[in-house]
Amino acid sequence: MTWRWKHWLRDILLIILIFTAVQWWRSRDLPSGITAPSLAGPSLEGQPMALSNYRGKPVLVHFWATWCPICRLQDGGVASIAQRYPVISVATTSGSAGEIQTYLESEGLDMPVMLDESGDLARRWGVRGVPTSFVIDSQGNIDYATTGYSTELGLRLRLALAN
Repeated sequence: MTWRWKHWLRDILLIILIFTAVQWWRSRDLPSGITAPSLAGPSLEGQPMALSNYRGKPVLVHFWATWCPICRLQDGGVASIAQRYPVISVATTSGSAGEIQTYLESEGLDMPVMLDESGDLARRWGVRGVPTSFVIDSQGNIDYATTGYSTELGLRLRLALAN
């Protein structure tokens, strides 16, 4: 291996290490390995949504906001995951149902959305920043939790492992 490639490899590994450490630090206070708190509220259409409806299946619970630039980067991946796995995306402190619907349409997104206009649901789940994602296993326990950007592939892998 040439000198240049060794330095590139070292730099890439250092970046991965730093990214992993930052992700761990940001997610350290999130609940994990416990039974998921209850999660129920209205959908954009005003219909009741509840995490308890998905017992026996792994579920992605994703807290996001329309004003969050990192959430925008991740929204397409979450919408794609929702085509294969149960997803409850929680729009927290993002305005009314109409405003959120307008946002989804402008971004070309199709995913189930629970309203959390006041941020109460996010606080109950220990969410301090968005995006925050939880993978709930088929028994209803929090298998994985993270704050910040997560790749679609990483979330899909976590959901597959939570089966």
